[in-house]
Amino acid sequence: MASKQSANTESRGHTAPVPPEPHENPTVGIAPSREENIGQKRLADFDLEGRVFIVTGGARGLGLSLAEALVETGGKVYCLDREERPDEDWNEAARRAERCGGSLHYCQQDVQDTEGLDKTIEAIADKHQQLDGVIAAAGVQQICPAMKYTHEDITRIMDINYTGVMMTASAAARQMFKYKCHGSMCFIASMSGQVANKGLISPVYNSSKAAVIQLARNLAMEWSPIRKDGTGGIRVNCISPGHILTPMVLKNFEEVPGLREKWEAANMMGRLAETTEFKGAALFLLSNASSFMTGSNLIIDGGHTSW
Repeated sequence: MASKQSANTESRGHTAPVPPEPHENPTVGIAPSREENIGQKRLADFDLEGRVFIVTGGARGLGLSLAEALVETGGKVYCLDREERPDEDWNEAARRAERCGGSLHYCQQDVQDTEGLDKTIEAIADKHQQLDGVIAAAGVQQICPAMKYTHEDITRIMDINYTGVMMTASAAARQMFKYKCHGSMCFIASMSGQVANKGLISPVYNSSKAAVIQLARNLAMEWSPIRKDGTGGIRVNCISPGHILTPMVLKNFEEVPGLREKWEAANMMGRLAETTEFKGAALFLLSNASSFMTGSNLIIDGGHTSW
């Protein structure tokens, strides 16, 4: 198989691309400087004033909470979602954003529409002449026994949960390379990418999240080094939440009686998470506070996967 692939590459007259060597392209210049008097400004490493971010799946739930974390520290945040208009909570978040020095904007954009997604992200970057980071939080779930999944079911879930993340990251990276922005990306994976969910049959969702974790590692390898022309320097990490009280999970509880109690008993804290409990992690990963972190998966699950 390897020799055939090599022959095909040669026949097209192309040289196979290779990732940049980190030791030849070190990611320097993004760590906080010793000359910066951090003590004069509280939590300066987390300051996002003047930076521009995109959050997919930002109309409600976890995506909206993570967007708020960036806004509250001065970021200009664009929430992308397929809904015609965002949840009522989004309007309140936008009002609070004005008091925090940041700004919150909404764009109707389905991550499955890759051409439209690319144009939307390009327009945002061109407007500000920069793009500093992305949180890819758009995702769907389907409870279904493995033998009853159709090809269409699988394609739809993977198209949103995996391909949507890949296309969001690629579109954003093109703009970050264009404007030579050394920023950060955070993919919302799940502890379900590492373990099966007790009491819930969702093999395709779980598989898609495992794929997202692996995708982050590979994009981190490719984009973290800074090239000679100043491009690159994009850190890529994941957050893998445990069970959260989101609209999607509340729907699961309606479909599977007793599931909430089962999940609450499955972690070390005896409860499920609120969306607000992931804001600090998102801020950490999108700010200078995590300047030496890339290709990692931050598990926040109340101890679920620790026993």
